[in-house]
Amino acid sequence: MLQAIGLTSTPRRNRPPAVDDLTFEARPGHVTALLGPAGSGKSTALRLMLGLEQGRGVTYFRGRPLHRVAHPMREVGVLLGDVPGRPARTVRGQLRMLCAAAGVPASRADDLLDAVGLEALADQRLGALSRGMDRRLGLAAALLGDPHTLILDEPARGISPDEAAWLYGVLRTHAAAGGTVLYTTTDTKAAARTADHVVAIRSGRLVADQDAAAFARTRLRPRVAVRTPHAARLAAQLAREARAARRTVETVTERGNRLYVYGSDCAEVGETAFRHGILLHRLAEETGPAPEPSRTAPPGPDGTPHDPQARAALQTPPTGHTAPPAGQASLRADHTTPAVGHAAPLTDHATPLADHPVRPTGDPAPPTTHAAPPSDHETPPPTTPADRQASTSRSPATEGTRGLHTATPRRRRRRVRRGPSRPLRYELRRLMGVPSTALALGGTVAGSALLAVLLGRSAGTPAPVAVAAWPELLPLPPAALGAGLIGALAFGDEYRYPALSTSLGAAPRRLGLLLAKLAVTAVTALLLAVVVAVVDLEVLRLVYGGALIPVPRNWAALCVSWSALVVGCAWAGLLAAGVFRAAAAGIAAVLAVPVLIAPAVEGALFGPAVRTVAGMPARVRELAWPRWPQEADRWLDGALRVLAQPVGAALALSLTALLCAFLLTGLRRDARW
Repeated sequence: MLQAIGLTSTPRRNRPPAVDDLTFEARPGHVTALLGPAGSGKSTALRLMLGLEQGRGVTYFRGRPLHRVAHPMREVGVLLGDVPGRPARTVRGQLRMLCAAAGVPASRADDLLDAVGLEALADQRLGALSRGMDRRLGLAAALLGDPHTLILDEPARGISPDEAAWLYGVLRTHAAAGGTVLYTTTDTKAAARTADHVVAIRSGRLVADQDAAAFARTRLRPRVAVRTPHAARLAAQLAREARAARRTVETVTERGNRLYVYGSDCAEVGETAFRHGILLHRLAEETGPAPEPSRTAPPGPDGTPHDPQARAALQTPPTGHTAPPAGQASLRADHTTPAVGHAAPLTDHATPLADHPVRPTGDPAPPTTHAAPPSDHETPPPTTPADRQASTSRSPATEGTRGLHTATPRRRRRRVRRGPSRPLRYELRRLMGVPSTALALGGTVAGSALLAVLLGRSAGTPAPVAVAAWPELLPLPPAALGAGLIGALAFGDEYRYPALSTSLGAAPRRLGLLLAKLAVTAVTALLLAVVVAVVDLEVLRLVYGGALIPVPRNWAALCVSWSALVVGCAWAGLLAAGVFRAAAAGIAAVLAVPVLIAPAVEGALFGPAVRTVAGMPARVRELAWPRWPQEADRWLDGALRVLAQPVGAALALSLTALLCAFLLTGLRRDARW
């Protein structure tokens, strides 16, 4: 049972809230449609329910708020728009990365790829997928944790009718297995045809909350859809003739040239337009939402409507159009009109997907036709949930969905892995799943080797400077810049491609994920520092000979300072990208350490020295309770020498400030790993 109580969004710029005191529920075993026109607050309501947007109200998932659910992906599967994955990542890599975050085995990704029909595209890049394949991948990501509840935001928008039928079949299968399904839509007829329960909202407020059969009976009515440049004039003529014939005809004008007529048929509307010389671009019968009382008004005593625009149109003679010749055939009940241009679709909230399909990328365009779509009265939608379920199960487009839950074991048969390995495995898959990581590391090593060779040509260049490839013109060596870039992308990708927050496996501002990113970034930076030093040393020996590269006596302190510099730059980029939510901010923070912070620290703290800290490691060893060997004094002395440098002190201060800012701004949330 999903219960949303008092959902209210935070108003912005003195505007009314997008969602205002919205309360409804979605029952298990049923498909619930959240219906409303564009801008009615459907997406905002879903984000409020999932805790992705600030506001008031509470949502219970089987009696518990989401922040008290230990494993959110086991409880809720989410599909909000397109898959928020990096375009260079493969389909299999995306699912396996999310498997690591959800704590389920990587084999679960292969099972779901086979279940949703993407096994042939497992190695395809996300950026090359069509819209329909992207929705299949998003559904597979939502089903990774085998959740009880599915929440989808307009899942059938922009996909073909066959793909939409397949998707609704999957939702029906999930509900039949005892799950809860809630999806948003702007299509009234699709909601009545594919859902068991319909919750209609308008301007963020609840309008209707009833089962699909009652909704279709009370909220849908047969109507005639007309597209004409003289919509107001045609509405006035229809109202006058209905008044003269003592009949009730209601008209609703939308978007200037679209008219909906209730209480009439195509033959009467077409004959009226023919008699008065009104040009029609489209004429079709359909089933649509009942008109609102505030938008229609009965005609006046003289047969003219109360609408001033329609009254003015009735009194103004047409310009540029005359009545067709007497020998021309009038518009009859064949539901077609002489077309001018292509047939235009009706409004999105009243037109089925078959009326205006959007082709996936690469599909050939269908032949253009001027005929109006067939009337919805020829194939009325089922009126009971049992009929709709039987109709869906018999649909050829949904035959492949029967094995979806048999191919993916149920929730009770699969254990979720606990412990810190979940964020670690996720971070490793995120780091190694894109080619940009290998390109950044390889480019750093190659650039450092080239600079080392150029610096080695000068006889006055010290050996450590040549091995580190750090000329005076650069604020940092290539290894430090490459490590900072890796760290900045670690959090920058989380906000640019928010795969975790929308899948509810974790949020990129949690402590567990922060520790995993710090650990993985530090190990990567250390490996990069070692590889760069070894490659530069070997390249220098190969080019200039080994005699020119002596081993310095303070090599231990140099190794400590080199490792600390690379790891510190990586962490600075990581924390800055997490605080400012952009990879560019992380790179800027890395460059600011030697350019801005180090000169300020040197001028403020490093003046003429009166006292020295020499011998401090030995004094600390005497005061400390545990006794460490004297060899450790050398490493402690090396660390102190690193901090005594302006760049080291500036890096330490920068890391401390960034860590405090991250903890203050990023961890103020209720949900945990």
